[in-house]
Amino acid sequence: MNNPDRRPLRVAAAALVLLLAGCASTGTGYHYSQLVGKRYFKTNIDTYPVLILEVDGRSFVGGVPVLVDPGVRNVLLQGPPTMVDLQLTQTMKLDVKPCTRYYLVAVKQNPLQNEFTPRVDFEEPVPGCTPPPAK
Repeated sequence: MNNPDRRPLRVAAAALVLLLAGCASTGTGYHYSQLVGKRYFKTNIDTYPVLILEVDGRSFVGGVPVLVDPGVRNVLLQGPPTMVDLQLTQTMKLDVKPCTRYYLVAVKQNPLQNEFTPRVDFEEPVPGCTPPPAK
């Protein structure tokens, strides 16, 4: 007999199978670069984590890491909150290389300063990444 208590479990299992099928390799491999709004070097006291809001006009709030294709990208970053301004933003132009993870930070002269300068704190190769074929 069908147990009605198991229906939500079956629906969840079916959804998981479909989700995993969408992630199956198509032979092209993983080829995205990644943007992370965290500090790589924890000892730099003038750097702060950032929130990546948009890449080329597409919103990415909450996604870590943000997956992007190689090329020149316009990245909108939200800097650390201050007592005066809680949502100060800056746009950064970034030439993204294939299969590279970028750690993006805000640089401030002192913790009380409102303005910040976006910077790449560190970049590293993405493990298991296959660069897309040249066109």
